[in-house]
Amino acid sequence: MSDAAATGLLDRAIRRITTAWRDMAASVAGEQDESLEAQMHACLNGRGGEVSARNRAAKLADTYQSLDDAGRRQFLQTLASFDSDPDAVADAYTAVQKAVDPAERATAKAALRRALEPPRLKLLMQFTTLPEGPKFLVDLRGFLLKTRHQDKLLAALEADLRGLLAAWFDIGFLELARIDWSSPAALLEKLVQYEAVHEIRSWRDMKNRLDSDRRCYAFFHPRMPGEPLIFVEVALVKGLAGSVQNLLDEKAPVQDPRKADTAIFYSISNCQQGLSGISFGNFLIKRVVELLTTEFRNLRTFATLSPLPGFRKWLDETLAANPPGLLSDEEATSLISAMPAPTGARALAGILAKRGWWREVGLHKTAEPVLVRLAARYLLVESAGHNPKRARDPVAHFHLSNGARIERLTMLGDVSEKGAKESATLMVNYLYDPAKIEDWHEDYAGEGKRNASTAVRKLARGWG
Repeated sequence: MSDAAATGLLDRAIRRITTAWRDMAASVAGEQDESLEAQMHACLNGRGGEVSARNRAAKLADTYQSLDDAGRRQFLQTLASFDSDPDAVADAYTAVQKAVDPAERATAKAALRRALEPPRLKLLMQFTTLPEGPKFLVDLRGFLLKTRHQDKLLAALEADLRGLLAAWFDIGFLELARIDWSSPAALLEKLVQYEAVHEIRSWRDMKNRLDSDRRCYAFFHPRMPGEPLIFVEVALVKGLAGSVQNLLDEKAPVQDPRKADTAIFYSISNCQQGLSGISFGNFLIKRVVELLTTEFRNLRTFATLSPLPGFRKWLDETLAANPPGLLSDEEATSLISAMPAPTGARALAGILAKRGWWREVGLHKTAEPVLVRLAARYLLVESAGHNPKRARDPVAHFHLSNGARIERLTMLGDVSEKGAKESATLMVNYLYDPAKIEDWHEDYAGEGKRNASTAVRKLARGWG
């Protein structure tokens, strides 16, 4: 499906919502002062009862939707300025310090918490009463995440909103549902719009991904029934899959899922930018494993087929620096014979710079053992920033955090231009063993230990 079609779907949804809000806001349209600050004060004052307050919130939300990016930033800065009263906070804190017994101190602490709560939180809560209110706040935070930098007030507003959304979108409130070819067309269009790993190119491609030997599951929130929060696509196959092109081949025959022994999670997409940092992925995978185990007793292996989106960037920087021991003498000689250059590192960089290098058998066969070895080191040794316990690769961090282990690296796993540009065509199988998920999660979350198969661990030892 084209970008234009996906954009049209979003535009239609926004028009439907804003029309409803305008109808609600009509009853307060005659109020004189239309400034943003005055509208926000009116919402907080609550004149006329709950219905009027709800209509004022609808008017305020409609105002926000009508603004351009600069106007929305000003709107959020005005909203963020409705902060706690510093004098009230100081008085409440003094009362806590002066409290002489546990009961008095508990009462004073409760008063301090109320004093610390900024009025903007009440405003945010009012939006939830609107049709599509939670979705409005999710999208509002999505915009905030792009604009909060270098603005401490906006950063504080974003932190407030993140806390609210984390509570409202707690895993206990979410519903897991299977999406198939009989699902509403509007929902299928949203899968096209939100697919972030492997673009859905057509309705035929979509149907192939939802066939009888495939599964797609998504988390939904009861207040956002038509909006997936995160979804996963699964292929039911025999053995570990190593090529995403083979998995997505529309001409490949449909397999009997009852004969499959492996479930491959080949795409996991977060759908709502405004819920960034509120994790559902670990729960999604565990729940889907449970469902698949119940439906197909023959399944023995649960694994992903995942990209290494940061590998090429790290590799290009490392080859340019050419640290001692990066390549063995044998590797350097082999690479220079395939791509003449002063050093093995320059030769490998030259191979990777050649358009379509992976299609030339001689080049990819020469580069393969070196790339696989360096990728193993990248996954198991390289860290993010100054945190030695966090894997540098974001996808590796996601799966290791969720309790997986690095099982296998495969060359030519994704031979698309994107796969070559980001991952040098390599793909990773992360294994989810239901009996070990919790232990492996604790290893990584607690100690930063990155579990991997013996074969991958051997590859990662040393440089040369």
